[in-house]
Amino acid sequence: MQRLLSLAALMSLAACGAKEAQTGVAPDTIDYPETAVVDHMDSYHGTEIADPYRWLEEDVRESERVKDWVEAQNAVTFGYLEDIPERDLIAERMRELWNYERFGRPGKEGDRYYYSYNNGLQNQDVIYVQDALDVEPTLLIDPNEWSEDGTVALASYFPSPDGRHVAYLVQDGGSDWRIAKVIEVDSGEQLGDELEWLKFTGLSWAADGSGFYYSRYPATSDEEKFQALNMNQAVYFHRIGTSQSEDTLVYSNADNPEWGYSASVSDDGRHLVITVWKGTDDRYQIVHQDLADPDAEPVMIIEGFDYDYSLVGSIGDELYFRTNRDAPKNRLIAIDVNQADPDAWREIIPEAEDVLDGVNLVGGKIIADYMQDAQTLVKIFDLEGQQTGTVDLPGIGTAAGFAGKFDDPETFFSYTSFDTPTTVNRLDVATGEVTVFRKPDVAFNPDDYIVKQVFYSSKDGTRVPMFIAHRRDVEPDGNTPTMLYGYGGFNISLTPSFSVTRLAWMDMGGIYAVANLRGGGEYGKAWHKAGTRLNKQNVFDDFIAAGEYLVDEGYTSPSRLAIFGGSNGGLLVGAVTNQRPDLFGAAIPAVGVMDMLRFQEFTAGRFWVDDYGSSDDPAEFAALSRYSPYHNIAEGAEYPAVLVTTADTDDRVVPGHSFKYAARLQAAQGGEAPVLIRIETRAGHGAGTPTEMIIDDYADRWAFLVKNLGMRLPEGYGS
Repeated sequence: MQRLLSLAALMSLAACGAKEAQTGVAPDTIDYPETAVVDHMDSYHGTEIADPYRWLEEDVRESERVKDWVEAQNAVTFGYLEDIPERDLIAERMRELWNYERFGRPGKEGDRYYYSYNNGLQNQDVIYVQDALDVEPTLLIDPNEWSEDGTVALASYFPSPDGRHVAYLVQDGGSDWRIAKVIEVDSGEQLGDELEWLKFTGLSWAADGSGFYYSRYPATSDEEKFQALNMNQAVYFHRIGTSQSEDTLVYSNADNPEWGYSASVSDDGRHLVITVWKGTDDRYQIVHQDLADPDAEPVMIIEGFDYDYSLVGSIGDELYFRTNRDAPKNRLIAIDVNQADPDAWREIIPEAEDVLDGVNLVGGKIIADYMQDAQTLVKIFDLEGQQTGTVDLPGIGTAAGFAGKFDDPETFFSYTSFDTPTTVNRLDVATGEVTVFRKPDVAFNPDDYIVKQVFYSSKDGTRVPMFIAHRRDVEPDGNTPTMLYGYGGFNISLTPSFSVTRLAWMDMGGIYAVANLRGGGEYGKAWHKAGTRLNKQNVFDDFIAAGEYLVDEGYTSPSRLAIFGGSNGGLLVGAVTNQRPDLFGAAIPAVGVMDMLRFQEFTAGRFWVDDYGSSDDPAEFAALSRYSPYHNIAEGAEYPAVLVTTADTDDRVVPGHSFKYAARLQAAQGGEAPVLIRIETRAGHGAGTPTEMIIDDYADRWAFLVKNLGMRLPEGYGS
């Protein structure tokens, strides 16, 4: 069980911490590997831009000189981290916290329930199947048997409507590429079906279970697989028991190679809905095919990439969509496929003050979850859009799920918060009764933690919410080690959720803060747009203002404030570290987009132009060049301690971003704080990473912060 820290011990910790902060952390002399500089210039709209580390963009799997650089950097980084005495204690405690049973939300197909499970320290979740909720489940898929190091993962799985088969996607080494396979449920036999070159796709079964629809890209060479742009995706139908070469092409558009497709079959098997996308901005076209008519062809019923149309389900001839057309915070509409003109659309649930985040048609009703200041509210409506009830939630947190078929009498949802491990609940749709399906038992007491929400003003006066969580016996004294996390992009909302890594940080005596920056989806379309393209600086201003709030309100001090973010959040951390190096004691930019002038040249980068803009546009180039982390490192500036993290198989944000950024920051650092890069091998952007690898990664991150924030672990920690 977790050891409680007395108030006296906390006061002693605070006093010691204050002294360390005043005297500073003793610097280490680090002999960084030598990084070659090249004389490379690019011209953008008449402006010459130097790129002295261009060669680090080469694929580490193909380039010997980049491979040597990675090995040399890792030798320095891991040597540094291994010398931090608290590192192994943190890993041990994190492993203890991680060792608890975790359950996914059940889904029902045919007469069977399917759900994911992890017994605690399994590297990958397994899949169980059971014929009823009160019978013993059967192990169906165990990815832990697929590789010795746990790096081959189950990305997702899709039971057939009759429950006879499960199609699933395999992810290798963290890559976005997937291989589809099929297993027979009764026998557990692996069928011979194997589909390659799948990326950014689900699998959607035909109603008779004969096969499924999916999207794939053309095959490419091994040399281009992890860096080349992804173009010419197409929708296919695969019939069980046949080879991929026999799959039927369903839909593509050679005139628009940048388009991508997501195919979904309605629960009644009548409608095939293909959502057409070309970026990350939730602006879609919709293609429909009547599967009841063998002669019907796919027909585009919504043209123009103007609005979000997220398919909810169907009833008869009507397709239900959540959309932001004429409703920046979303509404629910029904479209008759025979009268698809917008004038004929029916509004079911109008736009409300809160953001309509998710909608499901289950049990003859509509279940809608809303975001109110980045927290979940759940309401139940009848088919005419009249509210008939709510689903009560226990506090500041996030509810998700509510999936099912229109005639299902039940649905399942999860609830989580910073101090609440994910609990899976069953909702009786007719009665509204909620019962616990699975509740985890974690080695901590949620009552020992405080979760609250505050609001602060950004640079331009915008009101921004922020969650703050910490142990109840930690009393912020203006010098408490604090981690500030942010993302701020792609319409992604940061709502409260449980994480062992966050719990471990709070268990160490730290404060954990999450800022809901513009660029996310917390307040709908306007909030998102206020943090994109020429408005991207708003995101950085919001994050800087969050740090200033934590200092001004007496939570921490700059020398004890760390910032952390991944992917777009890695960009965020890199940008604000350049802009306000004085405000932070440490920074961890993870798998970040660091070269904002060239991101669109690699793999999925072209999709991000929706949020970032592109250096191909003169005005957007000017904006990007002002904040691009790689290009705005100042020679001789005193930067805080920085630990860059990335992975060699990341084909979402290619590791060259982090390589170039780290090399340039090491060369420019004018202070004594370390600049290190930790490069994981056999890992990607995050998904599918084995448990043990995650524990090692975060033990290194938190140990880096312990050392560079002058942090002292609570008395008795780890013993």
